[in-house]
Amino acid sequence: MPGNAKQDQHHTIWYREPYVWLTIAIPLAAVIGSVITGWLALQSDDGLVVDDYYKQGLAINRVLERDRQAEELGIEANIQLSQEQNTFRLFLTGNENFIPPATITISFLHATRGGFDRKIQASRTAHNLYQAELPELVRGRWHFQIETDSWRVLKTILIR
Repeated sequence: MPGNAKQDQHHTIWYREPYVWLTIAIPLAAVIGSVITGWLALQSDDGLVVDDYYKQGLAINRVLERDRQAEELGIEANIQLSQEQNTFRLFLTGNENFIPPATITISFLHATRGGFDRKIQASRTAHNLYQAELPELVRGRWHFQIETDSWRVLKTILIR
């Protein structure tokens, strides 16, 4: 019987018990996850929701009219990006009614994060060639909006 009494008194040190670590690990994982989530939220620039969404909804007809005008003119855009040379080249073609403007506005719209959006003016260097300095673009899907006051062309490109 004295051997049984020793077994009853046998206690392990607390940090050698697996249930103690399991009890500590669950809340610790929640704290670490919340810190990572908070850091990601602070690092991303999602942009703000617009206040005048009603006015923007009314303006959609103007935007659609510019898309129809580009279709009537048969405007086609060919984009060439050179991040090494930091240049943006755009070739515009259209039907016989299309007259290339002297300058155009190009909006670089990130597909998911409005904080990365950029807008530049490109000047015509040849009959249908436009060149400008390329803004810094992060990797991902980008929408290019090529526009004047009367027409607009949309293109999508993936930057790796």
